Amino acid sequence: MASALAITYITECAPAKYRGTLSSAYQLLTILGIFLTNVINFGIANAGSLDWGINSGWRWMLGIGCIPAAIFFLALFLSPESPRFLIQSGREEEGFAILEKIGGTDEARREVADVKASIERDKNGKLTDLFKKPLLIPFLIGLLLAAFNQVGGQNAVSYYGPTMFKAALGNNIPNVEFLCSSLVGLVELIFTVVGMALIDKAGRKPLLVTSAAGMGVFAAIMAFAFHANIGWLVVAGACGFIACFAFGLGPVTWVMIPELFPTYMRGRASGLCTVLLWGINFCVGQFTPMMFEGWGGSGTFIFWMIMDFIGAISIAKFAPETKGKTLEEIQALWTK
Repeated sequence: MASALAITYITECAPAKYRGTLSSAYQLLTILGIFLTNVINFGIANAGSLDWGINSGWRWMLGIGCIPAAIFFLALFLSPESPRFLIQSGREEEGFAILEKIGGTDEARREVADVKASIERDKNGKLTDLFKKPLLIPFLIGLLLAAFNQVGGQNAVSYYGPTMFKAALGNNIPNVEFLCSSLVGLVELIFTVVGMALIDKAGRKPLLVTSAAGMGVFAAIMAFAFHANIGWLVVAGACGFIACFAFGLGPVTWVMIPELFPTYMRGRASGLCTVLLWGINFCVGQFTPMMFEGWGGSGTFIFWMIMDFIGAISIAKFAPETKGKTLEEIQALWTK
């Protein structure tokens, strides 16, 4: 719920020229959380004996997650409602006040007028509108982006990196698997910042295509490294693989999906795309160990390589560029 609603909320509050940067902050803070989790887990793993880790250490690894959850819960009481939702609900003055704080009086008046016109045009809309023109095209593009956010294989590294690195490097360095996972997390954090800096300059589509193609290249490198049993190259390839995801498919997917839909349908459409995204995420989590067991590391990353190159070609062919456009201007793309 949070993954679908948070990015929709940010999208509806952010000015057009900053929307990409602010929306990708969602991904940045997600990656920061993953990085800190890896670092904390490394510290916990070194805090006691193996028996202590089996009996108690893993409880600390899980339980510490209640702290950011509590902070998020309390912060919600200080957050205003989405201005577009307020206008859609007949609370125009409240929506205008929030937009005025964000972009000034003139910009707020223009956005209120655009939102009201959009709502009037779509007031009789139903969920089934997603399955017919003009919303079918953006819905399919949203599903495409959601799918390739996951089928590229980055969560195979995120979820099973410790097991993968331990198999590739052996047991010569204590807890080397957590150390390497922390390194990969740091790389992901750095390149997420790079993506944030580029998203409103280079545009969404170039970043997505470059990201997917780069992941395909590094997946090929990792496949070779597993085949040749070169442990350090597995780690280096994983860093490059995750870096490519972090500046493109990672943050840009979350930015573009809610941008594609009109106000009245944005929450529901983004939610359905997010269901697909996490559904594929579930499959990656379930089947990656089976893929490694049946195909080995080399065969598994050949599969991810193929998926990444298919993703790059598909995005290049079908995805629009939404940089610098208001949400209402993007909506107009589908009604021409």
